[in-house]
Amino acid sequence: DEEKIKQLVEKIIKKNPQSVADYKNGKDRALGFLIGQAMKASKGKANPRLVSELMREIISSPDVS
Repeated sequence: DEEKIKQLVEKIIKKNPQSVADYKNGKDRALGFLIGQAMKASKGKANPRLVSELMREIISSPDVS
């Protein structure tokens, strides 16, 4: 369910502000770490492509610092 995955992604982003900052500063590996955390939290059940898309979308929104 996309809404559940979105909530999971938001939780991962809030728990890892340093990785979000690293990604925003050009460290692409930080995004991989965040996606990995989301996949781990979903026990591998989330669609990795959807997790990646939502992660990028949410991180690039103006309310995420």
